[in-house]
Amino acid sequence: MKYGITAATGHFGQVAVKELVGLVGADNIVAIVRNLEKAKQLLSDDIEIRQGDYDDKNSLVSAFEGLDKVLFISSQPGGKITRLEQHTNVVDALKETKVDFVAYTSFPHADQAKSALASDHTATEKLIVESGIKHSFLRNNWYLENEAGFLNGEDIVYNGKVGWALEREYAEGAVKVLVSDETKDVYEFAGASRSYADLAKAVGEVYGKEIAVTNVASDDYKAGLEKAGLDENTIGFILMIQDLIKQGELTEETSDLVDVLGHELKALPEAIKEVIGR
Repeated sequence: MKYGITAATGHFGQVAVKELVGLVGADNIVAIVRNLEKAKQLLSDDIEIRQGDYDDKNSLVSAFEGLDKVLFISSQPGGKITRLEQHTNVVDALKETKVDFVAYTSFPHADQAKSALASDHTATEKLIVESGIKHSFLRNNWYLENEAGFLNGEDIVYNGKVGWALEREYAEGAVKVLVSDETKDVYEFAGASRSYADLAKAVGEVYGKEIAVTNVASDDYKAGLEKAGLDENTIGFILMIQDLIKQGELTEETSDLVDVLGHELKALPEAIKEVIGR
């Protein structure tokens, strides 16, 4: 069995490669990347690396050749071509190379989500279904790392509930699905549904002080994200997500991630320590 992981130089991809090596061995893995030189610096020497650019279907066809299963990590919007065009290239290449199974990192409840953020994922899921390729949609909720602006011991803003988990936990879950012989078509991956008051309590435990939960204007929140070092595209994405959170669209009640991992997620205070300790 030969496994491929796309976008393997991103944090999610790097974690997935490492986890997959532990499960199936390096000889059975292909890391598919846009930048070969960057990949050689970030990935282990014993991993086969192939160039595959979402903008170029032909490069993906070459990268997928001989693979049985592929973890398709969704791209970020804002590239030279639209994300949906990129994803269409990936699905077309998967079909052309007759890959047996694809696990795709999607959006929470993508089949019914109304947000513009979900539209590319909804369309990509449809493309995969229509392709006839056996698949699992990994509908990741929200990475705790995306709350970096709130994990510095200062007051926390916004209401709503979120299924936070560490990015690496989502990546580990994705790999477990990839290697499994029995899979579901859809996994709603999330941590326990928690409020920002819960997050504030956990941050307070880490810093040994009480953290207030307040409402703040979007401009002030944006300034906090900029101070945390996030780029403009990421900040815009997070601001849109915060609007979803306020509307309750990331409130989740599912055990899919824990069930797949086979163990509980890291406790929130410990997870926060992991994020701020990087």
